[in-house]
Amino acid sequence: MYVIGTAGHVDHGKSTLVKALTGIDPDRLQEEKDREMTIELGFAWFTLPSGREISVVDVPGHERFIKNMLAGVGGIDLAMLIVAADESVMPQTREHLAILDLLQVKRGIVVLTKADMVDEEWADLVRGEVEEALAGTTLEGAPMALVSAVTGQGLPELMALIDAMLEETVRREDLGRPRLAIDRSFVMPGFGTVVTGTLLDGALTVGQEVELLPSGLRRRIRGLQSHQQRIESVGPGNRVAVNLANTTQEEAERGQVLTLPGWLQPTTTVDVQIRMVPGAPMPIRHNLGVTFHAGTSESFSRVRLLDVGELRPGQEGWAQVHLTDPVPLVKGDYFVVRSSQWTLGGGRVVDPHPARHRRFQLGVLEKLEVMAEGSPEDLVLKALEGAEPCGLAALARAANLAVGETAEIVGELAEVGDVVVLGGAPSDSGAVLMTTPGWATVRGQADSAVQAYHVANPLRSGLPREELRNRLKLSQAVFTLVLQRLADEGVLEETGAAVRAPGHRVVLSDAQEAEVARYVAALEREPYAPPTEIAIDAALVGVLAERGSVVRVNDSIVFAAGAYREIVDRIVAHLREHGAITVADVRDAFGTSRKYALPLLEHLDQLHVTRRQGDQRVLLRDPGRS
Repeated sequence: MYVIGTAGHVDHGKSTLVKALTGIDPDRLQEEKDREMTIELGFAWFTLPSGREISVVDVPGHERFIKNMLAGVGGIDLAMLIVAADESVMPQTREHLAILDLLQVKRGIVVLTKADMVDEEWADLVRGEVEEALAGTTLEGAPMALVSAVTGQGLPELMALIDAMLEETVRREDLGRPRLAIDRSFVMPGFGTVVTGTLLDGALTVGQEVELLPSGLRRRIRGLQSHQQRIESVGPGNRVAVNLANTTQEEAERGQVLTLPGWLQPTTTVDVQIRMVPGAPMPIRHNLGVTFHAGTSESFSRVRLLDVGELRPGQEGWAQVHLTDPVPLVKGDYFVVRSSQWTLGGGRVVDPHPARHRRFQLGVLEKLEVMAEGSPEDLVLKALEGAEPCGLAALARAANLAVGETAEIVGELAEVGDVVVLGGAPSDSGAVLMTTPGWATVRGQADSAVQAYHVANPLRSGLPREELRNRLKLSQAVFTLVLQRLADEGVLEETGAAVRAPGHRVVLSDAQEAEVARYVAALEREPYAPPTEIAIDAALVGVLAERGSVVRVNDSIVFAAGAYREIVDRIVAHLREHGAITVADVRDAFGTSRKYALPLLEHLDQLHVTRRQGDQRVLLRDPGRS
C-alpha cells in the first residue's frame, strides 16, 4: 500500500478531486458539507490499474486549519499539490508547498484542477507560475497534470502518472519499532475506541500489547482494519485503523503515538537543524516561542539558537528546542515550527535526548554536523558516544538505523578497534557495546579505584565489588560483563566479594604477625567461649579470616578455625542423629553460654546449613555431603 496526501489552497478542488478518483467523499463532517470547505482530515482509498492499493489523506486548505494539514502530511509517499487552474498559485499554495519542502516530501505531482474553466493559453500561464513557485523546493521539476473532476478530463492520465511515480518509490523499511502517529480517534459502537494513522518503522499484529505515548498507557490490539477490511497484521507504510481494548477516546487522542512498549521515551528537549522558509515574514530569534509540529502532535516550545543570534528567512542553523509538552520523537524525524499565524521553518531532529548545550561551542556544532550528515559509521559512533554502555537495539534506535544494519556496522567498527563488544557478538542477547575511548575511561577508572583502595586499606585484600560498581555507576548486568573483560585484560582479579590488582597480597609486619599470633592463641585457649574483649585492629582479624585462621560469626564473636570446624561437625552430627537442635543443646554440648550458642546457630542459618523451626534448628544442608 502507498499513501498519497493532498495539499493546496482552500477551494482549489482537493476534496472534489479525491472523490472523483476514489468515489469516496473525504469530507466527513456535516459542517464541511454545509460550508463546502474541508476542516478536518479526510480519508479515502482506491486501486490503480496496476493493482496497487492507494490510501489518500485529504487535508484542509484554509489558513486557520494549517495545524490539521500538518497532522495529515507526515508519512506520505507522494504529494498531490492541487492548484486551481482558474486562480493559479495562492497564499496557502505557497505555505503548503513550504511545509512539504520542510518535511522533505520529495515525490509529488502538481494537479491543475478545474481544467474545464480555462483555455490552454491560460493553463500554460498557470504552469509557468507553478514552476516558478516550485523552484528551489523538493518538488522542483515535479510533473503536472491538467484535470477536471467535473468532466473527467485528464483523470486517466493522472492515474497513470501516479502509478508511474509509485513504481519508482522505495517501500518503507521495517525497523522493528512500529510507530503510529494518531490522526483520528473515534468510538465504534460494539467495538470501542478506534485510532487511525499511517504506520511507520514496523508492524502491528492483533493481540499485541502496545503503548500510547506520551501518556504511557498500555493496551492490547483488539482488531486491525485497512480500507475497511479486517486484517491480522500490517506492515510499515500502510494506513491502518487500530481497535484498542479497554480504551476511552480521551485516552487515545490525536497527537499521541501508538508503539510497542518500552523503547520510545518522550522528550522535552531536542537538538535540531532548522531551515527557515525563504518567504517567512519574521526571523527566529534566540528563545523565541513557537509551536512545534511533529507527526500529528503540536507543542508550544522555545528555540535556543546554538550558532547564531537569529535565523532570517532562507537561513539554516542549529538549535536546541525546549518543548512544553513531552513528545515521542526519534532521530531523523521532521518537524515544522510556526508562529501564531505563519509557518517559519522546520527541519530534522538530530538528537531526541540531548544534554543542555552552551551556545557557540565549536565542539557541540561539529558533533551535530556529524550526527546530521555523517556516514553510517560516523552516526553509529556518535550515537554510541551518547548512549554507552548500551545494547544493540538501543544503539539502533539512537542512530535511527535498522538493527541488522547496526549490527553489521558495529561488527566492522569492532574489527578496526573503534568499538568494544562485551559479552559476545554485537547481536547476542545481553551483549554490551562501548566506544574504545569509553572503554578506556571505564578501564582507567576501575584500575585507579582498586589501586587507591589498596593504598588506603593495606590490610584488606581488595575493594568490595559493589563499591566498585557504585563508583563506575553501572547496572549489575553491565558491571558483570565489565568485570569479566577487566579480568581478561589483566587489570584486576576477583577474590570472593572483592576485586584486587593482579598478584596483590596483604603483607604484615613482624610486629603485626606477632600480634595476630597472640590473638589466635588466645582464641584457641578458650575454643568454645573465645574472648571478645581483646583489643585488635578489625582489619587484622579480616586478614586472619582470609588466611583461614579464624571464622567471624558476627561483629564481636570470632572462633579459631579449628574450633569452629569441630563445633560445626558436632552440631551437624547431632542433627543427623536427632533431627533437631536447640540453643540449650549447643550450650550444654560445648560447656559454653547462650552468648556464643545463639550467634553460632544464627550464623549457620545464614549459611543455609540449618533452618529455624520455632525454638529448634533442623538440618538444611549437610556441608560434609554437599
